[in-house]
Amino acid sequence: MKEKRTPMTMLTAYDYPSALACSSNPLIDITLVGDSLAQVCLGYNSTTELSLSEMIHHARAVARGTTHPFIVADMPFGSYQISIEDTARNAVKLIQEGRVEGLKLEGGSEISDTVRKLSGLGIPVMAHVGLLPQRHVAMSGYRVQGKDVDSARRIINDALALEEAGAFSIVLEAIPKELAAYVTQRLRIPTIGIGAGSQTDGQVLVWDDMMGTWAGHKAKFVRRFGDLKTERDSAIQKYAEAVKLRTFPDDSESYTMDEMAWEEVSRTME
Repeated sequence: MKEKRTPMTMLTAYDYPSALACSSNPLIDITLVGDSLAQVCLGYNSTTELSLSEMIHHARAVARGTTHPFIVADMPFGSYQISIEDTARNAVKLIQEGRVEGLKLEGGSEISDTVRKLSGLGIPVMAHVGLLPQRHVAMSGYRVQGKDVDSARRIINDALALEEAGAFSIVLEAIPKELAAYVTQRLRIPTIGIGAGSQTDGQVLVWDDMMGTWAGHKAKFVRRFGDLKTERDSAIQKYAEAVKLRTFPDDSESYTMDEMAWEEVSRTME
């Protein structure tokens, strides 16, 4: 697809229903079980609070609902920073128990050895450079990266190092579009952009951002392709009103009993 300049589509999913939705459309190429589930599904303050066991739980549900998209899962914070051996065990566990096909790791050239180890084990690794949500505290928040000469060069070098280490693709998050286009041209592997302009090899969005159900901060790069929040809230209001007014359920939504049988029940119970 990179060689043919066919844009790739990646969308996050966190459970069986959203996985079914991704699989229902042949234009979705990759389903990402993103660690963003920490905020949008579990109510945590950041992705750093998500555990490996929680990721496995959600990944398994997504796998049950997935048909054609390639499934990638984020390795949670802390599951690949301690040691190469510890990382390998956690990665195998996530692949086997989560039933995913590839793993995504955040970081630059400092995780090259980790990427090389996992790739050597036959685990497809998707890299992730630019804005790294798992390091938002160390990076002083969720800020655009690569805007000055030194940081732009660092991102380019990181991407090249991760490709050399065996990554099969790389996410470019919140970097200038010029930088993203250059990295995409330099790499042999595909780039997936999020807040990186239109010249990457593909794009990814968080399910709740794309559907319009997330009530939190809306990043500049987010486009709401749906407005499910309005529909959801309207449906809840209509349901609650119908119950309060006793217009739900009506006779067509209720079961009935043979009249003579009910009369006998009533008589015998008096």
